[in-house]
Amino acid sequence: QVQLVESGGGLVQAGGSLRLSCAASGRTFSRYAMAWFRQAPGKEREVVAAINSSGGRTYYADSVKDRFTISRDNAKNTLSLQMNSLKPEDTAVYYCAAATRYSGSYAPIRPNDYFYWGQGTQVTVSS
Repeated sequence: QVQLVESGGGLVQAGGSLRLSCAASGRTFSRYAMAWFRQAPGKEREVVAAINSSGGRTYYADSVKDRFTISRDNAKNTLSLQMNSLKPEDTAVYYCAAATRYSGSYAPIRPNDYFYWGQGTQVTVSS
């Protein structure tokens, strides 16, 4: 079992920044891949960024490349998402997720590969 708790969401103006954090507990954090997903009203859940178990490999959706940075601190069991240059279209509920079947260099990007999810945190970007 893995428990995930997100924090850091809120309301920000376009062009601003937010930092999301996800605290993990349960299984050994350094042994599985992690990701951030988001879901806007009326839309499907989509991957934002993913990171492998060591933190050495990352993936970003095209829509957030060069604006968002995913990172993890395996000593503190924490996943982060630094979001810069935010746009109104980034408005969504953001979820952190754990893919406990994936260790090593691979970080999956499909929601079905992630078995554990946080409760979500709302990010609202005003224009």
